[in-house]
Amino acid sequence: MKKLLLCLTMFFCVDAFAQDKMESVFIAKPYLQIGNNPSPTAMQLLWHSADDNAVWSVEMQADKNASWVKTDAPKYTKVAVQGITPHKVYNATFTGLKAGNTFKYKVLRDGREVFMSDAKAQIAADKPYRFVAFADIGAETTVQKRLATQVYVNNPDFVVVPGDIVYDRGLISEYRTKFWPIYNHDKADSTGSPLMRKVPMISAAGNHDIDTRDLDKYPDALSYFYYWNQPLNGMINKEGGAITPTLTASATNRAAFEEAAGDAYLKMANYSFDYGNAHWLVLDSNPYVDFTDKTLQDWIANDLANAKNATWKFVMYHHPGFNSAREHYEQQHTRLLSPIFENNKVDVVFNGHVHNYQRTFPMKFVPDKKGVLLVAGMGNKVVRGRVVNGRWTLDKNFDGKTKTKPNGIIYVITGAGGNDLYNPEQQKDPDSWQKFTDKFISEIHSITVADVDGTSMTIKQLDVDGKVLDSFKITK
Repeated sequence: MKKLLLCLTMFFCVDAFAQDKMESVFIAKPYLQIGNNPSPTAMQLLWHSADDNAVWSVEMQADKNASWVKTDAPKYTKVAVQGITPHKVYNATFTGLKAGNTFKYKVLRDGREVFMSDAKAQIAADKPYRFVAFADIGAETTVQKRLATQVYVNNPDFVVVPGDIVYDRGLISEYRTKFWPIYNHDKADSTGSPLMRKVPMISAAGNHDIDTRDLDKYPDALSYFYYWNQPLNGMINKEGGAITPTLTASATNRAAFEEAAGDAYLKMANYSFDYGNAHWLVLDSNPYVDFTDKTLQDWIANDLANAKNATWKFVMYHHPGFNSAREHYEQQHTRLLSPIFENNKVDVVFNGHVHNYQRTFPMKFVPDKKGVLLVAGMGNKVVRGRVVNGRWTLDKNFDGKTKTKPNGIIYVITGAGGNDLYNPEQQKDPDSWQKFTDKFISEIHSITVADVDGTSMTIKQLDVDGKVLDSFKITK
């Protein structure tokens, strides 16, 4: 009997050791993405592993009564840039999902299960859903980790990040310490949560994500284009044009980057998608983008105009045009898009960049021509944005409680997602706010939680403990 117990003990110890060893093959554990062609019945699963000859497979169970089935064989892209050990980014596709259902999946390496999780399929257009928005997140702070769990316990159907996904330069090395261990943690606690393995996170690129364009100095920069699997339906684009600056890179570094980034480069910084009954437009708002460019303006207008069946229209980008903080106040270039948004009945614009929470009154804005271009740096060659003056009209009758039909667009800055806060001294100084600002909370970190149910939407701003800091309702 003692021999049997000893054998069993050794077996379980060896098995546990083997399991830990197998799990260690992940450089980044499996996480969900909406993919290039989002659908309520499909989802993408990505993970990163060493550049070896392992055979990977994925199985899914569409609901608790369904059989386990294999997905098509995962594909991979090799990332082999200077200074980083080569690794593979795998991508498997879930199909045949039931909209709104919870499903299970498992990942196998050489026939052995090394990962399992449950997940949510995309919600159908006629069902209520919840999303969370927060920006300026990947700073590896204590509060970032706590907010990751606060997002998780609010049980969103998906998460959106209006930029500055990881600090300071969007490097592969920064993702590995400041992002994956926090948003794809094995459990929900004070150090992170298993958020990304259960629901998709959708991102806009901020200045700390894709503004570093010198691949000779930072060869593992622009990793946004390696690790996100999002729609590629943006404006036809070229390097050195109105929306993409020219890379600084040797022939070797450029080739390594382009091989790993593939079609995502030049396509994934601007895109749109539908979720539930809403249409989302996601834009690169970095100051190098020329928002006076007619081709770009026409693409934005056409994208929004074509979303005729959407009940809601949301826009997400990093740099806010309407900001009362002293920090980044001069970067107003995205104000130029307001007339396009208004003509196409956009409901809410979500921004980051400014590390606090702000909400405007419902508003309309008429810019004075193209504004004044701001430049900085050696030789005044680096574009910092534009000062765009103009005339705004505010709907101060809207209170979000009894009067819930806004006359204009509400602009929400949700940049208190983890990095140091900006201008806490202004929270109790409303005289320092611009007239378009209704709420200004800069003394505490927070997230935005939105519940959409048909023609009604409630948005709440929650702090790290789940306390409601602001709440308003919009009806159509």
